[in-house]
Amino acid sequence: MLIGQIHLNGAVTAAIFEGGKARPILGKTLVDLLDLAELHGTTLAQVAASHAGTFTTEADAIIPIHPREVWACGCTYEMSASFRDAEHGTREGFYRYVFQPEHRPEVFFKGTARVCVGSGEPIGIRSDSKFTAPEPELAVILDSKGRVHGFSIANDVSAWDIERENPLYLPQSKTYNACCSLGPYILTADAVADPYALEMACTIRRGDKLIFEGATSTGKLGRKIETLVEYLNLSNAVPTGTVLLTGTGIIVKEDAALAAGDVCEISVGGIGTLSNVCAVV
Repeated sequence: MLIGQIHLNGAVTAAIFEGGKARPILGKTLVDLLDLAELHGTTLAQVAASHAGTFTTEADAIIPIHPREVWACGCTYEMSASFRDAEHGTREGFYRYVFQPEHRPEVFFKGTARVCVGSGEPIGIRSDSKFTAPEPELAVILDSKGRVHGFSIANDVSAWDIERENPLYLPQSKTYNACCSLGPYILTADAVADPYALEMACTIRRGDKLIFEGATSTGKLGRKIETLVEYLNLSNAVPTGTVLLTGTGIIVKEDAALAAGDVCEISVGGIGTLSNVCAVV
């Protein structure tokens, strides 16, 4: 099931997307549905199916969830770990150390709904950054018990030069206005036969020119999703409606740093294409 949100009569409304149309779930947001799923011990797909009416509309999808919290993981793909070691000149392989499955993964707080945008909305380039890059990632939709209810596409937009100057600047490189985009939909967990068999592609266009393209598979993810969720929840009770970003396996280098007006698109089969124009914030 593809599910997300629309604007209907001035309100954010959850909807099931079928055949190019939206079937609204009146009076409910996506987070409301997750709250109900947890309360009744059911799934997001089951709650959505039981609450949706028969009325359909051609309303456009907006951000599929206004998350209560967003957390993100780093160095979960070998390519990302190697690139960050090269960026920081860490001869000891600090980031590759974190990549190794016997060690604690990198998990950090990305923000709340305040810093999130949906497909079609601008993503942010920090005004004090000269090397901001997209980070295409698989997003996991969670309840407070750590149950995975669905998957979406995320862009963990990051100011690489700020982190490169000093790794302790990670919060400033990661958390700022419009630093996270989500969407366009959520594919419910029951519809994903294998979350490690999803193909992901990313492009950046500057006017009529393609300045970057890259691809990866979630099969290259170096950590199990359940392991990342387990570490997230250790002594850290996250609320229902939390989104966990699982790390990037597509690296955009400095020669394709984002500039105002660039269009970044991230596609995952079965979920759709997350498209954002870039703007200095």
